[in-house]
Amino acid sequence: MVAGVLALVPTNLPLSRTAAVAYAAMMEPAPEDTALMLRYIDGDMAAFETLYRRHNDALYRCLLRRCRHHYNAEDMFQGVWGKIIKARSSYRPTAKFTTFMYRVAHNCYIDHIRRNKRHSHSIDVEPDSYPNPGESPEALTERGLLRRRLDAAIQELPDEQRDAFLLHQEACLTVDQIASVTGSNFETAKSRLRYAVKKLRAAIDESAELS
Repeated sequence: MVAGVLALVPTNLPLSRTAAVAYAAMMEPAPEDTALMLRYIDGDMAAFETLYRRHNDALYRCLLRRCRHHYNAEDMFQGVWGKIIKARSSYRPTAKFTTFMYRVAHNCYIDHIRRNKRHSHSIDVEPDSYPNPGESPEALTERGLLRRRLDAAIQELPDEQRDAFLLHQEACLTVDQIASVTGSNFETAKSRLRYAVKKLRAAIDESAELS
């Protein structure tokens, strides 16, 4: 997957000699995402690779949670990075890079749903199918049941509430960032997240009582 995304990166970007001077002060062991993106825009391919490796796992897990298909998640994953690469010339550091990245991912997901409405609720993968090897069989069984209850409850949420919950849970975005990604205001994003959590708790509690 890494090679597939990095193959999208154009190799003919001008390598600016002044970039090394301009960003010398930012060359720390862990440069910020925005600095990496700006260095990439100036032609630093290694900066993009660092940025990609820093966020590829979290982005892929978030997409997989939302579409529930490995093939579709990988397709959207490639699409998100492709759009980020194409948008480099118009990129402005007005928000955190992760906000920008998940806004692109959100738009890719919406486009996917519009193209594949009849498949939007089907499931072919368990994203949390990698248990802790130290857990007992009883604990694994209980955790598996809890995960299935949660996954089923997430799929029953209205689209806006499900998006808010997954962006918060999987992407670790704040309410402000969720609002920016989804094109809503702070109070709307906060309300969607609150209702999503409330419904999920109720659904899990109800399932536990019936089991």
